[in-house]
Amino acid sequence: MRNLWTKAGVLGSVSMAFGSMFWSQKKTETTQTGSTTLKLVQVLFRHGARTPLKSIPDVMEAQWVPNLLEPPAHTHINYVVTDLEGGPRPSSPVEDSYRANILTGGTYPGQLTTVGMQQLYELGERLRKRYIQDTAFLNPTFSPTEVYVRSTNIVRTIESAKCLVAGLFQQSQSDMVSILTTEAESEILYPNYHGCRLLKHLSGHRWAESSTLPDIAADLRSIQSALGIAAHQRVDFILIRDDMVARETHGLPCPPVLDSWRNTVEQRAVEMICHIYEPSKRENLQLCVGPLFHTLMGNIEDQLQGTTSEPNRKLFLYSAHDTTLMPCLMALGVFDMQWPPYAADITLELHQHRQTKEAFVKVSYIGKDQLIPGCSGVYCPLQEFKQAFSNYSLTSELYESLCNRTEGMADP
Repeated sequence: MRNLWTKAGVLGSVSMAFGSMFWSQKKTETTQTGSTTLKLVQVLFRHGARTPLKSIPDVMEAQWVPNLLEPPAHTHINYVVTDLEGGPRPSSPVEDSYRANILTGGTYPGQLTTVGMQQLYELGERLRKRYIQDTAFLNPTFSPTEVYVRSTNIVRTIESAKCLVAGLFQQSQSDMVSILTTEAESEILYPNYHGCRLLKHLSGHRWAESSTLPDIAADLRSIQSALGIAAHQRVDFILIRDDMVARETHGLPCPPVLDSWRNTVEQRAVEMICHIYEPSKRENLQLCVGPLFHTLMGNIEDQLQGTTSEPNRKLFLYSAHDTTLMPCLMALGVFDMQWPPYAADITLELHQHRQTKEAFVKVSYIGKDQLIPGCSGVYCPLQEFKQAFSNYSLTSELYESLCNRTEGMADP
């Protein structure tokens, strides 16, 4: 596997392994920009580079010092963090758990770094080129009536949203940027094991189980031995990968033995996450992405039907995590078996034919257009897209009733 992680700010140069099979001429020929109007854009993106969530035990320490977290001046904007109704920001038990630990060097785990801030600023610049400079779709000055910003209630995703907006609008704003968050119990921007009992029931045990799968377990024993990690230490490939990628991205030293293990670490971490999310099991992915998919489709339908409370809204920004993007890509049928890099984005564009008023949805991942299975082209007719999406979309009522349905279930 290629090493995608050797440089910070790799957004522009990441080459994804999608072959020509993902391109179709059937609909693109009839839906070129000359015959359609762009109506709505939704961007779901991963935060930027950060400090690791945990350090690999018993190996050379990396110095995660505070000056690695200095915000560049050009990422500054005037913003406020609120709940979904505009009230005070909710408490964040996840962030509190990070701040209960300190990494070597003096910073907390899971914090956005200067490199990560720049990555999101550059993603904002890429969106600026497409939606302000090339198409004049957005006003060059931020306006809250035009742009909606939501983030998980974790500091690195909130700061990532801020940096993207700074890059997109070059710090030009007509009003305060409100970044909306919600409490952990009702979060839909990642698979919510805390808020959904059935998801915890179906998937929780698979986290532990994933490290015991024969091939993964054998490789894990070998790498623990090679790194000199004591047998009693609890590590897995996701933890090792997280620390390894964080170090490489920031130019911090890695144990030399990891050089020969890098590809295996990447492969096994992805295999673990596939085991956990079980893309072959529709119910599991539904519970991971159902309410989010319902929200994204609701935004599309509100725009087409003119039922939105904000008729001038053109852009929805959702700041989230790798654990958000992977089940979304799996549900869309375009996961490429590679861990999403920092600042990766899934973008949904809604287009409408000027004459026929037929609607199309175009999905891209890190700037590459995707052909969604069940769609007759990259510009996917809305009915086909709704059919593909409906396999995993869940209303909040249905999601809640499913989440509470653990009584009488056999143990997995």
